[in-house]
Amino acid sequence: MINQQYKDMLNARSPIRSFSEYATKRAQEIGYENVFDYSLGNPSQPVPNAYTEHTIDVLNNIPSNELHGYSPTLGLPSYKEKIAQSLNKRFGINYKAEHIFPTAGAASAIAHAMRAVSKPGDEIITFAPYFLEYQLYTAPTGAKLVVVDADTSSFQINFDQFEQLINEKTSAVLINTPNNPSGAVYSEETIKKLAHILELKQKEYNHEIFIISDEPYREIVFDNKTVPYVAKYYDNTLTCYSYSKSLSLPGERIGYVAVNPNAKDSEYLVPMMGQISRGLGHNNPSALIMRGVEDVCDITCDMSVYETNMNLIYDKLIELGFEVIRPGGTFYIFPKALEEDANAFCQKALKYDLIFVPSDAFGVKGYFRMAYCIDTDKVKRSLKALERFVKEEY
Repeated sequence: MINQQYKDMLNARSPIRSFSEYATKRAQEIGYENVFDYSLGNPSQPVPNAYTEHTIDVLNNIPSNELHGYSPTLGLPSYKEKIAQSLNKRFGINYKAEHIFPTAGAASAIAHAMRAVSKPGDEIITFAPYFLEYQLYTAPTGAKLVVVDADTSSFQINFDQFEQLINEKTSAVLINTPNNPSGAVYSEETIKKLAHILELKQKEYNHEIFIISDEPYREIVFDNKTVPYVAKYYDNTLTCYSYSKSLSLPGERIGYVAVNPNAKDSEYLVPMMGQISRGLGHNNPSALIMRGVEDVCDITCDMSVYETNMNLIYDKLIELGFEVIRPGGTFYIFPKALEEDANAFCQKALKYDLIFVPSDAFGVKGYFRMAYCIDTDKVKRSLKALERFVKEEY
């Protein structure tokens, strides 16, 4: 008998993928250049030459059995050491190689982190708007994902409701800054307040509450802002990262969990994740990709195009009368739709070959997400279609 749970999921597909697939089909009909696809957060910038050159060097100079053989359960020591050194240099932490667990991107990092610090019956709190797959990451753990309603005035944390929802069952708080889908960057004030509340609640409940910090957009920030490194403010932090955005490597699925050395039982958490991998069939990233990344982990692709695109779109949205909070980072913007039903709004936009994602799946109603990781020329051309859409429909 097949598993009914996963069969049922076939009827609850990701709206991001659904709209992206529509855009692909539409492009086959009228040409890719005529479809303004803002659905999928697939980085548009080329991979840095340094990564390509280093990977070629690795292929030419590392013995085949070493490069293509099984990696250690806890990942290549050289990769782990380079990541630890990079984080220490940038953020003033005291990571060692033993605090780094290599993963197949940020999704895998979150899956391991959740299992390491929760058990069936526990609760993991997150804040709307949130990445829609969080529900799917949580469900197999036996824990429950509890969602705090969005503070739509700023897309910072709704602390009033958070303090009502946190309880003895809370084992972890999952945050995402810079945030997908809102583009908001949590301020230092927000992070400090969150840390303070959790410190008090840990004492009240007499058990640890971990922050799982989802940070794949950490390097994409605007207006010369900086992103507070969460682990500097709270000891019980597990940092989940991916190089899919900073190096434009989403297909390679390469990232890590960094366990704060000051976290409770920090010496056990990475070895535990190795055991979690046995149950997940994860078996860490390939040696080739780990070696390709380890010597370029401090560089990024040219991400200035995302700020250029954001400014073009933000200015046009304001001009057309949309309510929208200026993103502090990522390559997403999250305007309020021009009618209450965001799904109806996005369906109407399809007539103008504008592909948006409605906000319901992100835990907020009445908004839509635009992923502007596309060519700037296409962004500029899409603004005429956006003007026409608003004029004719609203």
